[in-house]
Amino acid sequence: MMAKLDRNGVKIHYEIHGAGPTLLLSHGYSSTCRMWDGQIAALKDRYQVVVWDFRGHGESDYPADPALYSEALTVGDMLALLDLVGARKAIVAGLSLGGYMSLAFHASHPDRVRALMLFDTGPGFKKDEARLKWNETAQRRAADFDARGLAALNTSDEVKLTRHRDATGLAGAARGMLAQQNDRVIQSLDKIAVPTLVLVGANDTNFLAATDYMAAKIKGAAKAVVPDAGHAANLHQPALFNQAVEAFLAKLPAV
Repeated sequence: MMAKLDRNGVKIHYEIHGAGPTLLLSHGYSSTCRMWDGQIAALKDRYQVVVWDFRGHGESDYPADPALYSEALTVGDMLALLDLVGARKAIVAGLSLGGYMSLAFHASHPDRVRALMLFDTGPGFKKDEARLKWNETAQRRAADFDARGLAALNTSDEVKLTRHRDATGLAGAARGMLAQQNDRVIQSLDKIAVPTLVLVGANDTNFLAATDYMAAKIKGAAKAVVPDAGHAANLHQPALFNQAVEAFLAKLPAV
């Protein structure tokens, strides 16, 4: 089922596939929910798989007001989706920015999270100068989208699958959602008490250190490295990715 969720006038595209315990999958920056098609196919016979497009992405709205893009609003979108599908608790998962937002969601609503799966992602930065450097990159990406429109999209595998109507939402999301305000998320890692899978593609060099850091900080976290896979581990090695995910899910305590 595909539908739109109205969040104070901003319409958020979401899809519900299958039935069972709820699994919420969040995509990476400048991608869309289409990057999860291989996981939907593998899991929908046992799980209620909920996928969605971030604000500014895909089939969701692209608000003109920069204030309508933020971590807090994104976390609110995720909460509204869980309320909508009637999930008191969900397995919350995401890749790259979607993984970071999954951590942000847990930091705000730990009571709603049954388990976490963090794919090819990082927890943000403790040091202000590292965060500043990250944010400068996000601002440059926004400016590039402003200047060149959708021609500024990179050609990584998770982005190739995407359709955006124009680049205004991606610029807004870079400034408001990709850029980070503080160290709240990285400081929350040692408070995570739910089962957690931290997974990374072996060739995703930008996120190997972050993966090790999260696996060390999160109590009892399971770590998986997918061989011969880059940043979009689920697209590069779908069978191995799904195997790692299903092995983790099979060990979760029954609801």
